[in-house]
Amino acid sequence: MENSNYSEIAEFILVGFSEVKEIRLFLFLMFLLSYALTVLGNMTIIVAYSLTQKLHNPMYFCLSNFSFLDICYVSATVPKTLSNLLAEDKTISFYGCALQMYCVLLMGGTECYMLAAMAYDRYNAICYPLLYSTIMTRRACILLIAGSWIIGALNSLIHTVLAFTLPFCSHKINHFFCDVPPLLKLSCTDTFTNEIFVFLVAGCVIVGSCILTIISYIHIISTILSIRSHLGRKKAFSTCTSHLTVVAIFYGSAIFMYFRPKSRYAKYQERLVSVMYTIIAPMLNPFIYSLRNNDVKAAVRNVLPRIIGTHRHKL
Repeated sequence: MENSNYSEIAEFILVGFSEVKEIRLFLFLMFLLSYALTVLGNMTIIVAYSLTQKLHNPMYFCLSNFSFLDICYVSATVPKTLSNLLAEDKTISFYGCALQMYCVLLMGGTECYMLAAMAYDRYNAICYPLLYSTIMTRRACILLIAGSWIIGALNSLIHTVLAFTLPFCSHKINHFFCDVPPLLKLSCTDTFTNEIFVFLVAGCVIVGSCILTIISYIHIISTILSIRSHLGRKKAFSTCTSHLTVVAIFYGSAIFMYFRPKSRYAKYQERLVSVMYTIIAPMLNPFIYSLRNNDVKAAVRNVLPRIIGTHRHKL
């Protein structure tokens, strides 16, 4: 039974958002603009970090890696979505779907623990300022980033293998990319085991990293409130507000998607929530960090004329 189903399902159809041509064209332009802004904004942060000596510290090392992750994250879904919005043929091969799911879950799981690592960095900077340089060494930062990628890779491997060993009775995925919940709905067999693993593994990754982030910020806020200087409190809060905003957008939408009751929300709500954490959040992240961070803004102002000047010189 399973073997026959595997031979029959050679490709899937990503239903996407709408069959109305005008709506698809509008969404194409919106997603194309979002993708361009995401890549440009995050690349600007990476270049600013690379070319500005002042930013060579643990906080901006984590931020530049986070920006690279965001570029990879949107690149796993948006190019195929843009193609499907213009094309009549919305198919994706069986293995292409598996690869897309693996990449999306890899980036999502890695981002969870990257946010926790950045919260840990702020915790040490504010709660233990005298020991900060001793705790957050270059080696410690690399281990935190590498650990985030390893956890993300294991999380995505488990979900992808479990999902694609199921027999499928339909090839129409009611979503704009290959994700676990919409794919489980296509299975011919009971998916209770898979759903339990989604709750357990996703719970460890999403909820676990969220709890670590919250614990860090409880200590951070407690320390900030004990600072007597109003200017000192304002500066400390300023460095944390942008990170908390990113955390709220990403974790809020991800938890809503993976931990809601199975049939409570319409399929269009699922896609809207998925757009929030796979497209909107990566687009907003560089602007949230740069607009509230004077060091990043100063670095970008210094770097952009150098890049433009070099480009003109080559021309």
